Amino acid sequence: MNERKALTLGLSAVLLWSTVATAFKLTLAEFTPIQMLTIASLVSAIALFLVCHFQGKTSSIMSTFTSNPMYYLALGLINPLAYYLILFKAYDLLPASQAQPINYSWAITLTLMAAVFLGQKIRVQDWIACALGYFGVVVIATQGNILGLEFESPLGVGLALLSTLLWAGYWILNTKNKADPVIGVLLGFLVALPFAVALCIWEGSSWDISGKGWLAVTYVGLFEMGITFVLWLGALKATQNTARISNLIFISPFISLVLLWQILGETIHVSTLFGLVLIVSGLVIQQLKRKS
Repeated sequence: MNERKALTLGLSAVLLWSTVATAFKLTLAEFTPIQMLTIASLVSAIALFLVCHFQGKTSSIMSTFTSNPMYYLALGLINPLAYYLILFKAYDLLPASQAQPINYSWAITLTLMAAVFLGQKIRVQDWIACALGYFGVVVIATQGNILGLEFESPLGVGLALLSTLLWAGYWILNTKNKADPVIGVLLGFLVALPFAVALCIWEGSSWDISGKGWLAVTYVGLFEMGITFVLWLGALKATQNTARISNLIFISPFISLVLLWQILGETIHVSTLFGLVLIVSGLVIQQLKRKS
């Protein structure tokens, strides 16, 4: 029974994450990246606070923060503030079918950063995974013109790669976090919100947003930055086979490309598919190494 529950929760999380690249582009059609970050973070904070309330954890929120305020301040400034602001800007500059697979290489970036900051050894399998992953990034970013090295948006590609460094760095910092994971993520949003609001005021952009735009940004806040994380944690907690649940994530980018093609009409280049296969192959090689 627990395994069926874990599979249901895991698939639900993966399917929801598969939709967010499309939701990003729909939202960015009306919001600036700073506006999108602010409203989505607010929605996420409300959703996660409600989760904590129903789980009886609200009394622990303040005590968790005051136990190490500078640590949670650093986490919140990295994610969601810097990470999502940079990621949203990358999606603003690139087709989602390019930005999403490049961002997906964060797990390979994590391997390299873990070696530097945590002293973990990089094995042969990791080097192969890195080579495949970053070759896949180049294939996607150049649309197959590898020798020409011509990028549709060099800044967009650079920001997408920078987002992988920030996300990997966030999880390396999280290795020292012993707090409840839902409370930890909620605190990140609570810390980031004042800074995001200040950036909105500084930017001074128009708030003449349609109902469709408000629905899209609410969807992003709920299902990219909020509730889906709780579903994924529930799946990992319920299963006795963590590897099987974790491997579900590999189907997400392929579903995402189909949705981008069907809903937004983005052209999915053969080079994008080939590059994504290279990235996922690298990630699978890392998983096989861990299992052995």
